[in-house]
Amino acid sequence: MAYYDDNLSGEQLRRCYDLAPPLVRRYLAAEIDHIVSLLHAGDEVLELGCGYGRVALKLVPHVRRVVGIDTATGNIALARKLAGTDSHAEFHEMDASALSFPDASFDAVVCPQNGICAFGVDRERLVGEAARVCRPGGQLVFSSYAEQFWPHRLEWFELQAADGMMGAFDHEATGDGVIVCEDGFRAGFMSPDEFHELWSRLGFAPNISTVDGSATFCTCTMG
Repeated sequence: MAYYDDNLSGEQLRRCYDLAPPLVRRYLAAEIDHIVSLLHAGDEVLELGCGYGRVALKLVPHVRRVVGIDTATGNIALARKLAGTDSHAEFHEMDASALSFPDASFDAVVCPQNGICAFGVDRERLVGEAARVCRPGGQLVFSSYAEQFWPHRLEWFELQAADGMMGAFDHEATGDGVIVCEDGFRAGFMSPDEFHELWSRLGFAPNISTVDGSATFCTCTMG
């Protein structure tokens, strides 16, 4: 996550989404719509890796309360600015793998847009912390890129690199769902089998689905 903190936070991160081509924009919208479809009006929702509030602020009209956490100071500052003073969203600088919230604090914990890979933390600990702060009957909602979305994802990241937002592509190392840049940036994805294996190791029963042919969702209801 240090790469994002140092190079892609606040307005720089927002610029990444401004550069998204039409099919990527459709994917981003479909991902949010699917998350909204899983939530309830009275829910208190935690978003892990909220960035500048792109997803969290879209959830606000649909639930009782949204809390977003991120490790980048620039992201939290911009999210708070965009939320304003009357929003039911709040934002905190915090590590998703070491949450400071008490057990059973939220009705849903969401980690969209490949955060499980992008954070660069231990995935078992990340999911374990999400489960810890989720109430019984609540939901964990994680997503990654669908394998068939690779050409569009690659195009998007190439646009970001061309704009100087990250280093030049390492074309020899990039492939099979993994993007590598010469400045150290690296981003993979979670396949349905990898989601199944991770959730099963933790004793959870996952529900895996593909949305819009672009996002793989792994959801789980807490016992």
